[in-house]
Amino acid sequence: MRNKIRDSLFRLARKDVIDFLNDHEEDLLQIFREELKAVDDRIPEENLFIDIRMVPLGEELMLAVLSALKRFMQEV
Repeated sequence: MRNKIRDSLFRLARKDVIDFLNDHEEDLLQIFREELKAVDDRIPEENLFIDIRMVPLGEELMLAVLSALKRFMQEV
């Protein structure tokens, strides 16, 4: 019973959640960039196996995650 209620609520809110993610995507990316920059600054370069710029890589990963979430919400 609880799962049915949760699933019904999700179906009702799905479009709003997708719209919210679309409306605030740049804000989320900016926060994510800042957090990745902090991670990048904390890790000494000599401890890295290869020189990776975390922010551009993380941004691409975040965009992929957002796309996957939106796609999942649309297809479920």
